[in-house]
Amino acid sequence: MPTTTPLTSFVRDVPDFPKAGILFRDITPLLASAEAFGEAVAAMAQPVLALQPTHVLGLESRGFIFGSALAQKLGVGFVPARKPGKLPMATYSEAYGLEYGSDALEIHTDAFKAGDRVLIVDDVMATGGTAAAAQRLIQRTGAQPLALTVFIELTSLPGREKVEGLPVFSVLRY
Repeated sequence: MPTTTPLTSFVRDVPDFPKAGILFRDITPLLASAEAFGEAVAAMAQPVLALQPTHVLGLESRGFIFGSALAQKLGVGFVPARKPGKLPMATYSEAYGLEYGSDALEIHTDAFKAGDRVLIVDDVMATGGTAAAAQRLIQRTGAQPLALTVFIELTSLPGREKVEGLPVFSVLRY
């Protein structure tokens, strides 16, 4: 049964996390509600159905939660993009910047093949560095990055600029 409560009420603001000056958007209340989470996944799926992806690439770590649920809903495979050193086989790696530091993502070199159509999924898009790294990883395999879909987009940050040419879909915008 759908919730009558707006999805924004399932997002908790946490000031100064993970460091001073950052306002963290906590989605754990959303995840704790089966109805609200289901609505969020349905809202993320709706604009990408016509794109006909073959795979979903979920970005570590909360992108795994949304990405695997979205892959199941779309009837396609799920591939995790992990932090360095977490995958057991040969990987491609891409570094990226964050609001509060830097990191890297890795995927297996055989995660995708030419002709695969890959939807990138994450919980939040802020500066766009993580999504841009994912876009580059997909391209390195010969597959096509189709779009980025996120639950939350922080519109005051330049995320869309980093994924130039990639359609971006978001459920909530702050």
